[in-house]
Amino acid sequence: MATAPRTRKGPGSRWLAAQGWKAFPFQREVAKAIAAGESGLLHATTGSGKTYAVWLAALDAFVAPKPITAKGLPSKRKQAPPPLTVLWLTPMRALAADTLRALERPVLDEELEWTLGLRTGDTGSSERARQNRRLPTALVTTPESLSLLLSREDAQEALGQVRLVVIDEWHELLGNKRGTQTQLALARLRRWNPGLQTWGLSATLGNQAHALDVLLAGEPGHLVQGRQDKRLQVDTLLPQGGVERFAWAGHLGMRLLQQVIRELEDSPTTLVFTNTRAQTELWYQALLQARPDWAGLIALHHGSIEKQAREWVEAGLKNGQLKAVICTSSLDLGVDFLPVERVLQIGSPKSIARLLQRAGRSGHAPGRASRATLVPTYSLDLLDAAATRRAITAGEIEARTAPVKPLDVLVQHLVTVALGGGFEPDDLLPEIRSAWAYRHLSEGEWIWALAFVRNGGASLSAYPDYRRAEPDAEGIWRVPDKQLAKRHRLGIGTIVSETSLNVQFWSKGGGGNRLGNIEEGFIARLRPGDHFLFAGRTLELVRVENMTVYVRRASGRKAAIPRWSGSRMPLSDTLAKHVLALLEDAEAQRYESPEMRLLQPLLDVQRQWSALPSAHYLLAETLESREGSHLFLYPFAGRHAHLGLASLLAWRLAQRRPCTFSIAVNDYGLELVSPVSLDWQELLDASLFTTDNLVSDTLASLNAAELAQRRFREIARISGLIFSGYPGAHKSNRQLQASSSLFYQVFRQYDPDNLLLGQAQTEVLRQELDADRLQQTLTRTGALPLRLVTLDHPSPFALPLMVERLRESLSSEKLADRITRLVGDLEREAGPDERARAFDPESLVQPSHDSDLTPRRGASPRRPRVQKSGRPR
Repeated sequence: MATAPRTRKGPGSRWLAAQGWKAFPFQREVAKAIAAGESGLLHATTGSGKTYAVWLAALDAFVAPKPITAKGLPSKRKQAPPPLTVLWLTPMRALAADTLRALERPVLDEELEWTLGLRTGDTGSSERARQNRRLPTALVTTPESLSLLLSREDAQEALGQVRLVVIDEWHELLGNKRGTQTQLALARLRRWNPGLQTWGLSATLGNQAHALDVLLAGEPGHLVQGRQDKRLQVDTLLPQGGVERFAWAGHLGMRLLQQVIRELEDSPTTLVFTNTRAQTELWYQALLQARPDWAGLIALHHGSIEKQAREWVEAGLKNGQLKAVICTSSLDLGVDFLPVERVLQIGSPKSIARLLQRAGRSGHAPGRASRATLVPTYSLDLLDAAATRRAITAGEIEARTAPVKPLDVLVQHLVTVALGGGFEPDDLLPEIRSAWAYRHLSEGEWIWALAFVRNGGASLSAYPDYRRAEPDAEGIWRVPDKQLAKRHRLGIGTIVSETSLNVQFWSKGGGGNRLGNIEEGFIARLRPGDHFLFAGRTLELVRVENMTVYVRRASGRKAAIPRWSGSRMPLSDTLAKHVLALLEDAEAQRYESPEMRLLQPLLDVQRQWSALPSAHYLLAETLESREGSHLFLYPFAGRHAHLGLASLLAWRLAQRRPCTFSIAVNDYGLELVSPVSLDWQELLDASLFTTDNLVSDTLASLNAAELAQRRFREIARISGLIFSGYPGAHKSNRQLQASSSLFYQVFRQYDPDNLLLGQAQTEVLRQELDADRLQQTLTRTGALPLRLVTLDHPSPFALPLMVERLRESLSSEKLADRITRLVGDLEREAGPDERARAFDPESLVQPSHDSDLTPRRGASPRRPRVQKSGRPR
């Protein structure tokens, strides 16, 4: 290892001193570990100096001292830059560009002979060509671009001298297939350089030991716990005048618009985070309409907006020219916006880690405080807000676990390695097994993967397009066809999203300015002349042609709001635990936080009409209405697990008595509705919640084949079965779905043992239904006594579930009509309470017909009947 003499400071240490800074203890610990050739994980508070901790240590360790002249002085003769020495992986392109700027400062100030470069999907062709001739000494890139480098014929020559790999925001990659792709790339680099050092950086990991184990593939490493004393202020924007006792998700917090504006006025620069792109568009429009004088001072930022517009927003933030930016997770990660002093979070953050990550975007420098303010979008968001602050005080963060043996990623990597110089199977298998995800890869799975890339498996062997890698005369597996090689390089990566269409202004003389991209599924529901919100504008659809949506500016008529997939995030287990703890405090009449004191009227009604959910019993509510017989359960396991649980319970109930059920879920609970009256007291016994035959019953309870077929599209794309198309000629979502469905049916009929079919089923269970959490929930609730309460009216906790179900079948106007009538009835039954916000029927469309949710005739208000305090065994 080439290091500077001990009597002299290295360039990293010199630069730090020149800034007038002093290294923190954790930074010195990292420097010592890197100098000793160790790998590890640095977990430190956002904005505390993680990047420079590793980078300055790398400069000290790897920058060779300048040659000494005969006079004993450092030579001023210019030396050739060293080969690629440091790879810096980031999960986002925007973060990559920002990271490069940070790394360049000490290199330029110290006049080092290292060269630095950036390689992502946004890198221009001329820069790529220059890098293909000679890679820089340090390269900032993404997992996808690293895999592309591994597919070069001279990959070992180009990457074999890398001495340090840094994975920034490791928590963002750990729990998904991009992290698996990174593991395989690291295994390849370690094969070429057994002394390779690997360091991960993170600020929000609840299971650091697991994260380190995955990063280093089980090898020993150094876990450095960085600064934890950074000041963090988390508060809640409390609605003035109280909250509704009967509320539902979907208000989007617009009643707090004026309060939000006052908060923005008091801060020079603020990031306003939402959980969905649709919310971002709505809040931007609402703020601009309320404060037209802020035009040019506020902006919006999300992943579907054109790159140039996003870069303009990011530059405005860095320069302090913008007062506020309304954004999604596109600005979650470590981008350094020093002027940002405050973060607003619209709605529940759903997890502790997410809020900490977003809060860290403010005060993003050592010694500066971070501040995050939660803006509730409906009453029960206050409960999440209080629980979030309670969990942060307790120092609890969610754990993240890595996927195990995703075979679609493996077969993609095999073709990549075949392109990158080729491989011999017996030689490659130990390397693959050295990656944590594939440490238990069986011989049978390996043989299947080789057969799959060689000829597509048993059912596709007759088609040459699926002979993607095969042994040559010397037994080296290579890609036999240049066209297949080109297609593979275009498809490298594990990010699979809905097919997007370009959004572009209509111009008679040709294409106008591009605005970004939008999902095909949303545009398919619109007709020419319809209006929709996008990129902060109201647009009119002109036509759709060649994967491009042509639009013109519009105003006046109500606009549709685009919906993007993957926007509903489930409540984390950690946050749910603290929510239940607060409800237990409320049961004991302890309202210690301002949020809980504001919620007391709602919780009082819940207690009077039913009971408060608890970790010590499973609350079940039943209600008879014109719709039928309702059951409400509150396991607090998150939206995904509740979907699996609701489907499972409905299926098991139907096995006892033929019946159909409607289902609704949210993060707190689930609703089952039968059109016929049911005796819930008799039906809710212990066998309903058993974990016996869980997988088979869960799959039987759903249209499992349809769910698996949808999931198979992602697997087919990653594994190379389907091709998304060439640049400028991408295939539509309908074409891709049709192609993947055809493969799915062919495999089921002619190759039922195809391992990708099993992977599709596993991913449905684990990702869409959160099967692990579902099993834990069944085990926990099965051991709890059941508290069964008969309602005369929907309780404050039941109403959001009813609205969730109706939202799927009613237009927004009809839904508002029903809710107005129902909430008015419920408020009258609950009686006056000066602490609660009065219900304002003018805030919604006036009712034009009776609600189907009103109690049946003859029902009168009374105390709830607790029918059962325990579950028969």
